[in-house]
Amino acid sequence: MPKTPVKTQRAKPLAPPSAPSKQLDVFPNPAPERDYVIQFQVPEFTCFCPLTGQPDFAHFTIDMIADHWCVELKSLKMYMWSYRNEGAFHEKVTNSILSDIVKVCQPRFIRITAKWYVRGGIYTNVVAEHRKKNWKPQPRVDLPAFEQATGIAG
Repeated sequence: MPKTPVKTQRAKPLAPPSAPSKQLDVFPNPAPERDYVIQFQVPEFTCFCPLTGQPDFAHFTIDMIADHWCVELKSLKMYMWSYRNEGAFHEKVTNSILSDIVKVCQPRFIRITAKWYVRGGIYTNVVAEHRKKNWKPQPRVDLPAFEQATGIAG
């Protein structure tokens, strides 16, 4: 006769597998000879209002054209997480994140768009950007638009 499984609760680890951190790690740009966009989406950003203590939520989009260094993804995740227990205004948080990434990566270009969720009936969007001195972006190439191919004859 099979034994009934014993119900147990998993113990909390002594040291969590990951924790928030202000450290941003980098790695060499694998294609420094060209401009290309690296985009990070951070849909679950949280911090809190320094005046009320209420939580603030935002969706961050980070568009970056790296120069010699790229930001490492896990360290970016831990860095963004580090704001969870900090109180700051939307404008301050967005600009601080931009400054910290610029400090470690020195990108050719970076734009951070923070779309803050509604608070008191008002949405707040904060856009901050940095351009490396003397960097000239390549001209935009507009390609013709085509309908999506399905492979099914119509």
